[in-house]
Amino acid sequence: MSIENLLSSVSLDTLLVIGGYVALGGLYLVVMPLLLFFWMNWRWHVMGKIERFSVYGLVFFFFPGMIVFAPFLNLRLSGQGEV
Repeated sequence: MSIENLLSSVSLDTLLVIGGYVALGGLYLVVMPLLLFFWMNWRWHVMGKIERFSVYGLVFFFFPGMIVFAPFLNLRLSGQGEV
């Protein structure tokens, strides 16, 4: 059975639901964790208490996506110099 036959046998509503799930899953597991990683790297030394608290909440919420990218991203804080 080819992909074309398989897609033609599935209704448009089902394809829209599957597409919605894929889009939300990609947003949850890829887009938001990457934005959060780079936001934390950019604002780490200038965050206020409320911003830091909300960022930690977002880290907790997007934890599965953060775990996916953690082995590949090494965003060391700038300004530490040589030890």
